[in-house]
Parts: sequence; C-alpha cells; structure tokens
Amino acid sequence: MCLAGSLFPVMNGLAKLLAETYSFEQVVWARTFSHLLLVLLVLVPKHGISIVFTKRPSLQLLMSFMLLASTFVFFAGIQYISVVKAASITFTSPLIVVLLSSRLLGEKVTRERIAGVVVGFVGVLVVIRPGTELFQWASLLIVASATFYALYQIILRRVATIDRPETSVVYSALVGSVLMSLLVPFYWKTPDSLQDVLLLCSLGALGALGHYCVAKAMTYAPANFVSPFNYWQMVGSVFVGYWLFNDIPDTFTWLGSFLIIAAGVYVSLKAEK
Repeated sequence: MCLAGSLFPVMNGLAKLLAETYSFEQVVWARTFSHLLLVLLVLVPKHGISIVFTKRPSLQLLMSFMLLASTFVFFAGIQYISVVKAASITFTSPLIVVLLSSRLLGEKVTRERIAGVVVGFVGVLVVIRPGTELFQWASLLIVASATFYALYQIILRRVATIDRPETSVVYSALVGSVLMSLLVPFYWKTPDSLQDVLLLCSLGALGALGHYCVAKAMTYAPANFVSPFNYWQMVGSVFVGYWLFNDIPDTFTWLGSFLIIAAGVYVSLKAEK
C-alpha cells in the first residue's frame, strides 16, 4: 500500500500537467486504456487467457465502474486545485469505507469509530474552507472521487477472496477503457510530441502498478487496516506539487490533512481492537 501511495501522486501530477494541453476526457481515456493494454501484455503471457475469467463478473464490472467514476471526477477536479489539496481530500476514502462497511460488509461500527470519522470530515472542511473566498467548487469533485474510491475498495475486498489480484487489475480498467473509448473521439487532440505520448501512456503504467499493489495488499489484510497506509501519498503529493507546479501547501491544508490522517489512523486502530 505504501508503494501504491508513492505511485499515485506521480500519476496525479502528470494528469494535472497534461490537462493543461488536452481535455481531461482524453487524459482519463489514456489512463484507463493504457492501463488495460499494459496489464494484458504483461499478465496474459505469464498467466494465460484464464486471467480474464472471474467467478463474480458482476462484482468485477461494478468495481471497474466505481474506479472509472473516481478517476473521471478526480481528473476533472484536479485541473483547478493543487495536487496536495486533492490528495488531502482523497484521504477521507478510508473514513467513508468505515461508514459504508457496516451496511455493505456487515462490520460493526462503534461510537469511537464514528467520532473518528467526524473529526476526519472536520479536517476536510478545514482544507476546502466552504463559504470563504478560498473555496473552490472543484474540491467537491474530489470528495465525490473519494466516495467512489471507497466503494471500489469495499468491492475489491470482496473479490480479493474470490479472484486473483491479477484478474482484478485487468477488470479495474475494463469498463473505463470501453466507455472512454466511445467518448474520447469527441474530445480528441493528436498529441503534440512523442514526449506527450509517453506521458499519456505512463498514466496507465503508474495506475496499473499502483492498483495491483492495492489489490495485493487486500489479500493480506482487511481494508480498514491497509487503507491508512495510503496516507504516504501526502509525502509524494507535496514533492510532486512543488516539482511540477511550484505549489506549497498553506497552513490550513496542513492542519486539515493532519486531522484527516489522524482520524484515519485512529479509526483503523479502533477497528483492529
């Protein structure tokens, strides 16, 4: 999960950079299609065509749609806010998992864990500061992305006990590749250079490897335990934001991020007890 948390900030930073030249719809298509193509080229020769067969196709397709929805609204929103602020908001995903796991996974949600979730969402309010001149509507898209990603994680946890991680990695990009391939002709712009082509393709490579790490992590431990390790993204997001855009988080972003991360770790510890 820590390795995934190192890869995703790079992918997000490159997506924001590319969105300055290309439509975010084309960037999402590049992310999903290159992901699918890469994993098929790498995994099919090693594991055979059986890798595409799943025991729960409906769950795998639903999981794939949730990841597409999360990626779509995230890439739409990150055009307007910093990489660090976007990462901070997505850190609520483990907290949303807690709220949804009671109904969807039958897990017990205690008052202590609910209190941790409340603190985490207070942190989100500190980061996005609604009602002030610093509030950006795109922050709400990142909140939606975190919700979709929480649903993705919950479904992934279910299929992790049924299918191999390699199968989940293939399916995670399937719905996005199909739907975005139908949509992208309306937003297509021919890449300006070979460098842009490589950057667009790298989104899929970074995303595929990152989600493989997530799927692998889910086979070793429950989602509520491994999800907080995704907070390592904060370090990578600060580095990428400064490196590519010269962005430095302000005091409120740091404070809100601290509250969100502390709440996530607290909820995780209480879940283990």
